[in-house]
Amino acid sequence: MEQSTSITIGVDLGDRYSQLCVVDADGGIVEEGQVRTEESKLRASFGSRARARVVMEAGTHSPWVSRLLEGLGHEVVVANPRQLRLISQSDRKSDRYDAQVLARLGRVDPALLRPIRHRSAETLADREMLRARDTLVRARTQLVNHVRSAVKVTGGRLPASGTSAFVKKVSPAIPARVRPALEPVLGVITALNEALRHYERELETLADTRHPETACLRQVAGVGVVTSLAYVLTLEDPHRFAKSRSVGAYLGLRPRQHQSGDMDLQMRISKAGDRDLRRLLVQSAHYILGPFGPDTDLKRYGQRLAARGGKSAKKRAVVAVARKLAVLLHRLWVTGEVYEPLRAVARKAESERAEGAAA
Repeated sequence: MEQSTSITIGVDLGDRYSQLCVVDADGGIVEEGQVRTEESKLRASFGSRARARVVMEAGTHSPWVSRLLEGLGHEVVVANPRQLRLISQSDRKSDRYDAQVLARLGRVDPALLRPIRHRSAETLADREMLRARDTLVRARTQLVNHVRSAVKVTGGRLPASGTSAFVKKVSPAIPARVRPALEPVLGVITALNEALRHYERELETLADTRHPETACLRQVAGVGVVTSLAYVLTLEDPHRFAKSRSVGAYLGLRPRQHQSGDMDLQMRISKAGDRDLRRLLVQSAHYILGPFGPDTDLKRYGQRLAARGGKSAKKRAVVAVARKLAVLLHRLWVTGEVYEPLRAVARKAESERAEGAAA
């Protein structure tokens, strides 16, 4: 197979069919067509082609398709969808046009597409455990809210309860007139609780056996099995980041930039990267700053920010703590150090003692 990549192929992946656009080194279209989004059809279409640069947008099918085409010897560029406003905001959007845009951008400079790197098949399979659990948690929350709403319509009110003990605690308080309608819902909630307990056991086993590095992350109060696993499976390789500080930006916890001339606006976080992990880190930050969070450098840092006051001070403090937590977890993962909750406080006290002795 030739090693030239003078040919660039844009692929607009679809659920049933994918649109292809092949351009030469000068940007001229030399071929257009469709291929079924199936392994055998893609293998037949791309297996006989000379080595080319293949450009596709990240999506549902891009992980397995990109691995397949790389295995066939092609250079694969998976574009970050956030960089493709020419496609998402085009007034002439079509599969054919999208494939052309991908091919032309990939021919000029793939760096413009901010290419992403897909995780391995093994990592994606482990992440499905987390995604399945999260789906059940959201379903349980919706059902619990439905039960509470149905009782409120009758003029009643259910007692406060955690979701795991919800059925046992609220069943006696459900009015007789709506009980026939709500009992099946309570049965589903009970089944979901049992399924979630199964997932908790499976995730603990997964963390202990296949991802023991999560143990050093769980040293931080507020970081449990789910958050530590999500962190490890999302980043996959800690050494891909030269600096721990880069992780905050990678997970979308860095404020967006809008600087031009003398103008430098303070904007909201970018929300790039993995949404689920960002949500888990924010939840951990809430715990750290809450009444049950132990005294730590992270908590003191967040409290200082919240004490500044202002309309959004508390929200900003939570996000800032989540960003610092992301950096801290990466540092613990890379170094394997024992976590010191009040390390900065101890260093400051030691420095003050040294200055006092010198005086």
